[in-house]
Amino acid sequence: MRTAVLPLLSLLAACAGVSGQGPATPPPTAEGSCRNEGLDRFIGQTASAAIGADMLRASGARTLRWGAPGMAMTMDFRPDRLTVSYDGKMVITTARCG
Repeated sequence: MRTAVLPLLSLLAACAGVSGQGPATPPPTAEGSCRNEGLDRFIGQTASAAIGADMLRASGARTLRWGAPGMAMTMDFRPDRLTVSYDGKMVITTARCG
């Protein structure tokens, strides 16, 4: 029985590490619906908690979702959410509402 549990624990440990790889998500500070206008200026910058906070303020979004390379994300639309994707070097590649 003990040998059957070890592979499961290693799988859980691998899943736990996935969410810790991206930049920290700053607390929500904005109120209202997200706006895409002006977000292009963040493309090419290095993803960080400070940049995330700036992007929340610029977009008016309530929440920020970071998208790591190859990370699966839900397709649900949320008008108050900003989704920011970055590459393997932590460079922001896209920023869009929803």
